[in-house]
Amino acid sequence: MSVPDRIDLAGRLYERAVFGGDTDGLATADTALDAVEADLALARGRIIHARYLRDRSEDPRELGLFERAAELYRQGGDARGEAEALFWVGCFHQVVRDDNDTAVPLLERSLALAGEAGDRLTASYALRHLGIAEHVAGRLDGARARLEESVRLRRELGFDAGVAANLVGLAYIASAGGSRADALALLDEADELAGAADAGAIARQVAEARTHV
Repeated sequence: MSVPDRIDLAGRLYERAVFGGDTDGLATADTALDAVEADLALARGRIIHARYLRDRSEDPRELGLFERAAELYRQGGDARGEAEALFWVGCFHQVVRDDNDTAVPLLERSLALAGEAGDRLTASYALRHLGIAEHVAGRLDGARARLEESVRLRRELGFDAGVAANLVGLAYIASAGGSRADALALLDEADELAGAADAGAIARQVAEARTHV
């Protein structure tokens, strides 16, 4: 159900209660509005995270928004929404706080819930960031396996910009393992995909990676 539909439902249930005397639907209205609040919190948190990536300045609202969304989705029995929100809580701890010890269990829970809900996109994000954690810990085989699985899901979804981002990560892993030729081949494909997807930020990551592999 879309956000406008949920708000419309709550309005109709309000009128039924006030004018018709039927208050049985008020709990349903609460659930619908909780879902709207969760969607809004998640969307606002993502915008704040995008600003963090631009400015590298933590906004104290970000974590609270993601945690609020996760709790509301959990209360509403929305596993797909909870998986996405938990990913963002984990992403916050990993990217903003540089705290993989806190991030990894959240990302693993997100991955499990996304699998149960059939949400391949969120699963691909969780796998990507679990791969990053493995890479940071020096476990190259684990990092490669996570990122390759994320790439597989993203190719299935036609998410070319996301595939390109993962290929950059795989290029760094290949380089760390001593396979510079493989790293450059991965970057060539990433560059092509980023260009086709108009993903300028990823294209810049490719260019930077070429100076390091």
